[in-house]
Amino acid sequence: MHQQQDIVRQDGVWQPYLRLLSHDFPTQRAAAAEIVRLKTRLQLPKGTEYFFSDLHGEHQGFLRMLKSASGTIRDKIDTLFYSALTPEDRDELAQVIYDPENMLRKLEATGKLRESWYHLTIVRLVQVLKVVSAKYTRSMARQQMAPDFRSAIDELTYKDEDESRMDYHYAVIRAILDAGVAGDFIRALSEAIRSLSVARLHIIGDIFDRGAHPELIMDELIAFHDVDIQWGNHDVLWLGASLGNEAMIANVLRQGINYSTFDLLEDGYGINLRPLSIFAEFTYRDDPCEIFRPKNEYNENLFDTVEPALGAKMLKAMTVIQLKLEGQLLARRPEYGIASRDVLSRVDFEKGMVVVDGQEHPLRDAHFPTVDPKDPLALSPGESDLMRSLVASFRHSRRLQSHMRFLMSHGSIYLRFNGNLLYHGCVPLREDGSFDTLEIEGQTLSGKALFDYIDQMARDAAFQPYGSPQQVKARDFLWYLWCGPKSPVFGKDRMATFERAFLTDKSTHKETMNPYYRLINQEEACRNILSAFGLDPDRGHIVNGHVPVKLLKGESPIKGNGRLFMIDGGMSKAYQKTTGMGGYTLIINSHSIALAQHPSDVAGDDAPFDSPTLQVVERFPGRVTVAQTDESADMRRQIEDLRRLIAAYQAGEVSEQANLPEGPLQFDFINQ
Repeated sequence: MHQQQDIVRQDGVWQPYLRLLSHDFPTQRAAAAEIVRLKTRLQLPKGTEYFFSDLHGEHQGFLRMLKSASGTIRDKIDTLFYSALTPEDRDELAQVIYDPENMLRKLEATGKLRESWYHLTIVRLVQVLKVVSAKYTRSMARQQMAPDFRSAIDELTYKDEDESRMDYHYAVIRAILDAGVAGDFIRALSEAIRSLSVARLHIIGDIFDRGAHPELIMDELIAFHDVDIQWGNHDVLWLGASLGNEAMIANVLRQGINYSTFDLLEDGYGINLRPLSIFAEFTYRDDPCEIFRPKNEYNENLFDTVEPALGAKMLKAMTVIQLKLEGQLLARRPEYGIASRDVLSRVDFEKGMVVVDGQEHPLRDAHFPTVDPKDPLALSPGESDLMRSLVASFRHSRRLQSHMRFLMSHGSIYLRFNGNLLYHGCVPLREDGSFDTLEIEGQTLSGKALFDYIDQMARDAAFQPYGSPQQVKARDFLWYLWCGPKSPVFGKDRMATFERAFLTDKSTHKETMNPYYRLINQEEACRNILSAFGLDPDRGHIVNGHVPVKLLKGESPIKGNGRLFMIDGGMSKAYQKTTGMGGYTLIINSHSIALAQHPSDVAGDDAPFDSPTLQVVERFPGRVTVAQTDESADMRRQIEDLRRLIAAYQAGEVSEQANLPEGPLQFDFINQ
């Protein structure tokens, strides 16, 4: 008893906290029951983590991967029913789980939806659900079940084999069939299986740009039960645009027009492009803007279509505005040390020439009706009006602002999770393998310190008072993150926007990758990075994206003797011709680490879900339990707090709030 009192009285600050805690656990018995629940959870196998990278707006591909748990659901079906079902029947069951709505519609058209089919399918789905729920407590599994059918699903999932109970469970299914809700019940079972198959989702950056609908991906992530995001350069770009950074707004629109994502901009986020189309049509009315024709082959717009000729004018308009705004930003931020990227100021407009890297080059297009050669970075009156309209449109888009808040609340520049290090781009390195440095605000930053500084600047941009000096400085810094040579999420020496748009000589288009991307093939470099971020280099791994793995050229996603996984496999259609595949998923469960290699883009929403190629790349020496994960630290703190609360109840420091049973209450295990 004295030991229990010491727990309570060693620090007076515990008293207010314990009184608050007592509202959730008003009796010793309630607190003890929660300790039992937490201790039990610690012994369960760890949940399965899924890692995706570089989604780039490919919502169909991402949702297909997520719904199929990257092939692991099919793997469980094959294990369960290998000798009982034909491959065709196993495939049908998997497709029902992935997309029950579509499959039920197809099966109804073929006349297969008979009562016997419903009965067998429900029985089989229950067996699958029982397997995928094995890593959860019963109460946790129930939370992932549809409320309307929770009781029935729970009864069927946790049935025993006693014959007297078998009749009862048959009666449950009979009642479902008689009520005419078998289809809804199958949908509910499938949803529970999908949800329980993925314990945690890690998105290693670049949700936005290129693909048609990143906003639908964001909606899905917001609805998901446990997700984190490591910001990529394209996510940072959209964050900066949402916060009113004009140069980043111009970048977002230039890329959106180039990839014809007008549905996203106008219908998805409500960005009013009418002022831009009017400005571009008027300003470039006699200019064919031939070299600015958008890439229409990747995205089909259903709601907001733009004629290619007008799209070219809009793209040129935004390119010129972007170059001006970036030049202005560089002029006010000389500390970035990249003034040379203001190429527009070095154009000889009379001759139609520009000097790049000491060599003079002719321009592919020398028609600049909005540029004053004496002050080339100044916006014309029409451009100024247009940007005011666009800034207002981005800042007042409710859906965009909601998505960016989620990106901040569930995101970070890096994450240490269960002994692994997650980030999108790179840790900037020098040729000799040492950490490269960024000198800014009187600081010399590298490695983890650089990442921590970046994370804080991103949060200042998002949360400091709008327009305050700190917010404007941080907002400008987001642009450096997008394209600066020492930016971990960019990882190149420059972004050659001007050169690619206006110069024919492709040698000027080259963007040199940071030495990191060559050095990570060496285990020592990966181990040094893990150590710098406070992780065990013998057990930890780096999970990385940003640069597509060119499978067609024999590249491997496994780097540094298994210490790093590069999981950008080309989910974006724009990359699949060079990667030869449709993306990677990294899967870490309680037994092993596996890579799922997905096939290239599928034929549409109604196409069957293709199974990826699964490769186990590392097996753990023993099954990993929740007690061995990061989650366990919080659970142990909760257990300790509950022990303090029980001790406070027993010492009379905190009063119990419910009627107590007769007889003494003593929980000896609280000090064990």
